[in-house]
Amino acid sequence: MKILLTGATGYIGKRILPILVENGHEVVCLVRDKSRFNPPNAIKNAIQVIEADLLNASTLFNIPDDLDAAYYLVHSMANSLDYEILEQRSALNFRVRLSKTNVKQVIYLSGIINEHELSKHLGSRKKVEEELQKGSFYLTTLRAGIIVGSGSASFEIIRDLVEKLPVMITPKWLLTKCQPIGISDVLKILFGCLGNEKTYHRNFDIGGPDILSYRDMLLKFAKVRNLKRKIWIVPVMTPRLSSYWLYFVTSTSYKLAFSLVQSMKVEVICRNNDLLALLQITPITYEDAIKRAFDKIENNEIVSSWKDSYSSSNLKNNISEYITVPSFGVFKDVRKKAVQHPADCIEKIWKIGGENGWYYATWLWKLRGFLDRLAGGVGLRRGRTNPIHISAGDALDFWRVLYANKEEGRLLLFAEMKLPGEAWLEFKIEEGVLVQTATFRPLGVAGRLYWYAVYPFHGFIFSGLITKLTRS
Repeated sequence: MKILLTGATGYIGKRILPILVENGHEVVCLVRDKSRFNPPNAIKNAIQVIEADLLNASTLFNIPDDLDAAYYLVHSMANSLDYEILEQRSALNFRVRLSKTNVKQVIYLSGIINEHELSKHLGSRKKVEEELQKGSFYLTTLRAGIIVGSGSASFEIIRDLVEKLPVMITPKWLLTKCQPIGISDVLKILFGCLGNEKTYHRNFDIGGPDILSYRDMLLKFAKVRNLKRKIWIVPVMTPRLSSYWLYFVTSTSYKLAFSLVQSMKVEVICRNNDLLALLQITPITYEDAIKRAFDKIENNEIVSSWKDSYSSSNLKNNISEYITVPSFGVFKDVRKKAVQHPADCIEKIWKIGGENGWYYATWLWKLRGFLDRLAGGVGLRRGRTNPIHISAGDALDFWRVLYANKEEGRLLLFAEMKLPGEAWLEFKIEEGVLVQTATFRPLGVAGRLYWYAVYPFHGFIFSGLITKLTRS
């Protein structure tokens, strides 16, 4: 089958792609920015990649007409507080374009929407489903609640709360019931519905065998990790205060935290699990899903992470629009140092950030991250998905990877912290010399004052950093 995969750079899309290829399907990956799409080398020659923006109907012309099926795996929940409008526009443009193709089935991954009063987030998912139902194709809607897997937003938030807070004073929405499902089961279901006529023009709730409160989920997570945790529920905690609580304790952005808090007031329990019987799938328990996630983490086998998606960033444009570092109207800090063993130096650069730290004065990097969080930025808590591998588009602490070529010995980062301007950090080995360049394009007087204020710290940090990177 020829399959269109939207959201190919997202958490689910990255995981379903190799499954589709391994089963002999021809996959067309629709991405907004080719610069941040890095499929495994083993499947690069087996897929087609097209660049388009679902918010812009004029970019969808290169979607092929001879499609058999499509996956709709995109959403805008964390990028903007106006995501309802954006999601409806994307669904409309997608539906109109695909209705002009030969596509027979569209599979849409949505949220459980069984309550009469829905959150803004779940209400938006319902409207997207209603828009897609107007298409000339068969629609299969899969409605999931909490998805548990290595790198998923839900898993990382729960992990942050449990591992960082021995005692939690929490809002009453932690008593809300939900039905989590493991990522492995979600992938089985997504694939099992493909071309399955029994799923045409139908919607299904999908969930695991456990119905738990969010409090139960935290405590069971602690049990798996052999941690003792105490949780007290307080009756009064406003949505805004709850959002700030999640934002400061976990690695989530404030926009995502606010959307999640709104949704956590609504029960997300399956009406039935008929689809599991239809597809002959026995779902794993919540605790088993956690154990599997940590197996992946401990073996450095995290395929995808929500932190690497645009939902964790403040970028308004594609990373390709920042990849050319400006040379006029900017401040630069350029340092050069001879490298005796280039291969060792590159390995150090490729391990920078996250749990590995920044080699020199890491406490100052952490302080800068803390100040960024106070200002509403991303801070350092995103870390990095993999401790040794880097690809364009990845999050790396409060940076976004724009370019990473190990053979060339070049790594280019763009700052996503709150700044009165734009900043780049580049490492490049040229003829046995490491060139480390920090570039800052100021925005107005505030930007210039900022550069001069931090310049003494740059002299200390960047000098120490390049020394550590080049030391054998």
